[in-house]
Amino acid sequence: MNGEAKQVGSFSEENEWRPASWQDYEAKQQATYPDQVALQKALDELSGLPPLVTSWEIQSLREQIAQAQEGKRFFLQGGDCAESFAECNSEVITNRLKVILQMSLVLTHGLQKPVVRVGRFAGQYAKPRSSDIEVRDGVTLPSYRGDLVNSVEFTPEAREPDPGRMIQGHASSSMTMNFVRALVDGGFADFHHPEYWNLSWVQHSPLADEFQRLADSLGRAVNFMETISGSRVGALKRVDFYTSHEALHLHYEQALTRMVPRQKGWFNLTTHFPWIGMRTADIDGAHVEYFRGIRNPVGIKVGPGADAVQLQAILKKLNPNSEMGRMVLIHRMGASKIEEKLPPLIRAAQDSGSPVLWVCDPMHGNTETTNSGIKTRRFRNIMNETEAAIELHHQHDSHLGGVHLELTGENVTECTGGARNLDEGDLARAYKSIVDPRLNYEQALELAMLIVNKFEKLD
Repeated sequence: MNGEAKQVGSFSEENEWRPASWQDYEAKQQATYPDQVALQKALDELSGLPPLVTSWEIQSLREQIAQAQEGKRFFLQGGDCAESFAECNSEVITNRLKVILQMSLVLTHGLQKPVVRVGRFAGQYAKPRSSDIEVRDGVTLPSYRGDLVNSVEFTPEAREPDPGRMIQGHASSSMTMNFVRALVDGGFADFHHPEYWNLSWVQHSPLADEFQRLADSLGRAVNFMETISGSRVGALKRVDFYTSHEALHLHYEQALTRMVPRQKGWFNLTTHFPWIGMRTADIDGAHVEYFRGIRNPVGIKVGPGADAVQLQAILKKLNPNSEMGRMVLIHRMGASKIEEKLPPLIRAAQDSGSPVLWVCDPMHGNTETTNSGIKTRRFRNIMNETEAAIELHHQHDSHLGGVHLELTGENVTECTGGARNLDEGDLARAYKSIVDPRLNYEQALELAMLIVNKFEKLD
């Protein structure tokens, strides 16, 4: 083994691993670059750029995930389906961060446990697609694979994969991360006065009285703590915040996989928490091979097609030493399938011996297309899958430790339903997503309150 691989520790004892070893395996959902010279030039430049996160931040997140695995924390992951370079601006970032922080306060107060806050941004620039090509009016072009690869405009120039976009992706991720750090360090989001939040939607909900009770209780709790302390509560001014993205584009991920002084092994320093999507979770595929060797906590999307044998095999490969804080299983079944598909997987994980954090993604299994061709999701289905997940874990001696949501802090109309009962006709009013529909600010807060309400009923 070369000197690089010898230092990986348990990850390389049985099989040699290096950041580029994924290239020896079948790599799905990768861009095809026509100019290999330009690709190598971009990767060389990227390899010399500063990391976006630090190893001690990653280790801190692993510790918090380990606590969530024990039921001592709740994991909240949210953000855009696909970020765009054009929306790397202060207003979009601020609104997105605000709703996640406000949701976390609702969950912390309602569940009586700390929340692990993870943004689905500062790097969510690559997207898997069901087809390599897109056809419009007889014209065939490469599919849009996220701003990290190409552009959404339907022209030959825009759709040609451009390796220079990886450099731009690093820059946009860096700017987003730096701005988020500044906001968080500066005490952003008015936790001290929930009554100032935009809660006008509450009056439209059948649970209006319960929601108002929660908001009032939250405000009283914060004021009480500050009264007895004689000052603003520091914990509400400065919070931990982490980033995540689907580690889809393996060339990009490899270029920022580094060894760190006084730390064992390799770290993916593009993000704190990378995950593998359902389309690329092959046990013998390139993505699993890459994830095998990094020290980050990692997520795996688990869909209705997964079985017990597959799940146990991937847990063994990615967490051979059954380490706490390493594995997050993000199930996305769909409201109509979760009761049938989830229980066997819960039992399989329990039998594997690997500690896992179960997280529910109620978004991706509930996507549908309207008669007019618009992708949307019904809030009722999102709510139903989330509530079913909470109950099923409870019934099978497990616990749902978190949620994974596509959301925005803006007043978009992309998902139907919710307290304001948005319908198909509302979609055209403010549909901004370039890929998948997201919960808006009101729907996201409503879901947080519904989660609290469901857990309270189980107690």
